[in-house]
This record gives sequence, structure tokens and C-alpha cells, in this order.
Amino acid sequence: MTEMPLSGGRITPGVVRVGNTVRRPTSAVSGFVAELLHHLQQQGFNGAPRHLGRDAAGRDVFSYVPGWVPARFQHWDDEQVAAAGALLRAFHDATRGCHLAGPRSVVCHHDVGPNNTVFVDALPVAFIDFDTAAPGDPLEDLGYMCWTWCVSSKAGAPPAHVQATQVRVLAAAYGLASPERAVLVDAMLERQARNARFWADVQAGSKAVEATAQQISDCIAWSRREHEHTAEHREMFEDALK
Repeated sequence: MTEMPLSGGRITPGVVRVGNTVRRPTSAVSGFVAELLHHLQQQGFNGAPRHLGRDAAGRDVFSYVPGWVPARFQHWDDEQVAAAGALLRAFHDATRGCHLAGPRSVVCHHDVGPNNTVFVDALPVAFIDFDTAAPGDPLEDLGYMCWTWCVSSKAGAPPAHVQATQVRVLAAAYGLASPERAVLVDAMLERQARNARFWADVQAGSKAVEATAQQISDCIAWSRREHEHTAEHREMFEDALK
């Protein structure tokens, strides 16, 4: 069958679509990802691909999730943001207390941006690309989601008070309790800082990622601008979450 390269991600090269499946090279995390996806299937969580084993070339085989994946970050309406928050909560609940989470609360996806989300009829229905999944705290994912779905430092983005309202919408859809709402902005700032550190490590040569020097430099600068924007409007974001 014809192999169709799937572009858009920079962390894992060599991903292709073959019919109704997705094939990707194995890695050190392949075993964990396969076990996680099997667990999600057993829990009845439908917002993720199924792991179907390996092909003759030794690649991991996953079911292809029909729909569309955004090529870039953009503005989402409240219904889309709420659907993303509810999907994340369902994912976390499906992993809560399982052996894969180890001593942590849940298994986190760690990259739940729109670029790793499948949309059907304009609404997010599934997450893809679980290579960064690992035990963690729900706020790690939720902080990242609030940032990448609701917050933007771009000149053409909605004003900060609109962004703050959407952060509240997402937190409510997730079902975040009041004590955790008080530290959600800290979680957003931490994920922005972590993103800047990640790309700085790539720039220093300690991490291998398919990206040009300019792309790497742009990612560092963007992450820092996002952090500055969130810090500047911190009080507004916090007030919206009260």
C-alpha cells in the first residue's frame, strides 16, 4: 500500500499513513505508549489511537483517527476550548490510579496542544502523538493546554481579558477545583518556561529534533514572549479563575 508521509511534528521523524493506519519508527518509549493506549482502550476512552502492534519493518502501527489536525495555533471559540478541557479530563480520569502513573496522580500527555488534537465537525475529539506521555500531575497538562489553546502574545490575538475568560472556560470544563485554580497560572508559566528550556537544549545540541537553526531560535523567542505576556497579565488571569 502507498505510504503517505505525515508532516507537522518535529519530535518524531518518519511517520507515515498507510491506509487506515499510521506507522512510526519505534523508540525507547514505544513499550510505554503501547501499554498506555491498550489501557485507554480497556477503559473505554475513545479519544486516542489504538496500538495495533508492529509491521514487517518493525514500526509501531496505530489506528488512523479520521478528522483534521490544525497546522498552526489559532484562536478557538469557547465551545472548542470547553470540548478540549473535557477531553483532557476524560484522558486523565482514564489513567488515574493505574500502574502506568506510578506514584504520580495520572499519566500526562505533556503536549496537548491543538497541533496534537484531531477535530471532527469543528470540535476536538482525540489526542495523538503520545511519545511524550509519562506519569505526572494534571496541572502539567492543563497549564500547557490553557496556554496553547487560550493564551497568545501575538498582535492579532484577542485581548488579554478575552484570553482570561477562555482560561476560565477551559478550567471549568475540566472540572478544576478551587485550590488548584489558584495555582493554574503558575502551571501555565512553568510550561512556557519549560518549552523555552527544551528548545534551548535543542539549540545547544543536547536534544535531537528535526528543525532548522532559525526554527529553533524562533521557538525559543516565542516561548519567552508567551511567558512575558502571561506574567504581565497574571492578575487578570488569576481574577478570571476566582
